Amino acid sequence: MALLNFRKRDDGSSRHDSPSAAQIADFLQGYSIEVMPRTAEKVEDFRALLPQGTRVYIAHIDGTPIEDMVATARRLARDGYSVMPHFPARIIKDRATLADWIARYKGEADVDQALVLGGGVSTPAGDFDSSMQLLDTGLFDGFSRLHVAGHPEGNRDIDREGGDRIVMEALRWKQAFAKRTNAKMAIATQFAFDAKPIIAWADRLRAEGIDLPIHIGIAGPAKLQTLIKFAIACGVGPSLKVLQKRAMDVTKLLLPYEPNDVLGDLAAHKAANPDFNIEHVHFFPLGGISTNANWAIQHGGRSGVPAAQTQG
Repeated sequence: MALLNFRKRDDGSSRHDSPSAAQIADFLQGYSIEVMPRTAEKVEDFRALLPQGTRVYIAHIDGTPIEDMVATARRLARDGYSVMPHFPARIIKDRATLADWIARYKGEADVDQALVLGGGVSTPAGDFDSSMQLLDTGLFDGFSRLHVAGHPEGNRDIDREGGDRIVMEALRWKQAFAKRTNAKMAIATQFAFDAKPIIAWADRLRAEGIDLPIHIGIAGPAKLQTLIKFAIACGVGPSLKVLQKRAMDVTKLLLPYEPNDVLGDLAAHKAANPDFNIEHVHFFPLGGISTNANWAIQHGGRSGVPAAQTQG
């Protein structure tokens, strides 16, 4: 294993010496990106930004009509993208509603992938409270790929007293589900701004016997104020301090944030530890889809889902 040099970050902490451009480009290969119907409407032509085959998640925010979700999925599928809509348990009223959504996605956009998650609302709209309940309906049988949510810095909405006992139990259940159903499953995570807790969390999963591939959430380039607002709203943990420290530096306050440090550290770690179980990057384009896509291109990322991909 090559020895890695260290240098000081802008905030005074140490990190691996600048990873090579090739390491970052390798780490970005096969990245995915997330859109919502209202943000997708602002993109005139996705084909000018994202290579065909890119996996595009469609976030389903409470109150978004299913017709808008399906129309976005249909457009993206028509343009050659691998479409993965969200299915948030707590906004789905009942089994009949879930069956209707799945039928619409399949029938109108040929969707056979899904991100199944609990969802961001505190009070369930009906019968479902967790992603496990959705998976247990059997309605996702036949889907080629099912992703579930992960939280490198914990989730206080689930483990309300701190720690991660409930979240870890849920991940063990999902791993068992993947094995007994042969579902191609991966963990798509909340975004964070510091590689250290991400690496520790990924290593902890491996030590606990959870070997589902991880698609790590990364916030794309955006104004610092925008990121802080979203980070607080989404319950980002201790790595929020990275942004807060940056905000205290007047010389950086007005400069856009770019995820160079966190991605660089993760890329260097992956290069030094090839079996590290983070396999792909998933972008949250909080500063805009075009801005994020162009940043990825500039840093060597070529998106798209390889045809031979079977697990990651």
